[in-house]
Amino acid sequence: MVQIKSDADIQAMLPACQHAANTLVMIEEHIKAGITTNEINRIVHEYTLQHGGIPAPLNYRGFPKSVCTSVNHVVCHGIPDHKKLKDGDIINVDVTTIIDGWHGDNSKTFYVGKPKVRAQKVTEVAREALQIGIDVVKPGATLGDIGYAIQQFVEKNRFSVVREYCGHGIGRVFHEDPQVVHYGKQGEGMVIREGMVFTIEPMVNAGKAAVKLLNDDWTVVTRDRSLSAQFEHTLAVRPNGVEILTLPTI
Repeated sequence: MVQIKSDADIQAMLPACQHAANTLVMIEEHIKAGITTNEINRIVHEYTLQHGGIPAPLNYRGFPKSVCTSVNHVVCHGIPDHKKLKDGDIINVDVTTIIDGWHGDNSKTFYVGKPKVRAQKVTEVAREALQIGIDVVKPGATLGDIGYAIQQFVEKNRFSVVREYCGHGIGRVFHEDPQVVHYGKQGEGMVIREGMVFTIEPMVNAGKAAVKLLNDDWTVVTRDRSLSAQFEHTLAVRPNGVEILTLPTI
């Protein structure tokens, strides 16, 4: 059941969404060779608490950390650990913040030092794919329209879209209906309505689309070990289009 949000609900979500966006701005200066993903987790955790938020991933269905850090061939849900980032790596940092019971969810793929050509290409295609998906959103469009636009763009660039993981409704619950897949056909799927709030978060692989879940039951990697990049925003459907809620204020 899709939860339609009122204007008051959407305004109430904004602090959490802006906090999550500000966290990604804050963490960028720390993304350097030599830092561990555990240190990134610590910085995000402390920043979140200091600014009045709660890190939603911590203990969510048993997830042990406050942020997801997905490096190179890790597609999503990477668990921070003691490994150090190296020059040329790419890392997706996925931040979800709770304020007053509302969730704000966003992610960004960062370069560690100077990116290699293929790493830069897959990252920029993922960044643009998110925007292409956002541009489709308006009342009367369908979720299939979003997936179609993203898939066509990604595959035109000879990359692939992950099928198993998708965007989602969000509000007082971290993951709500609808599921927003990043592939599909025009005109198919649920019709988008004013007041829907959901994420778009395409995961783009430099190789094939197939993925594998590791034994920790969280970390998802590309089956062919190719690079993967992702960007995400939380969006609200408005009468004449879409509002990006996860825009920073710093």
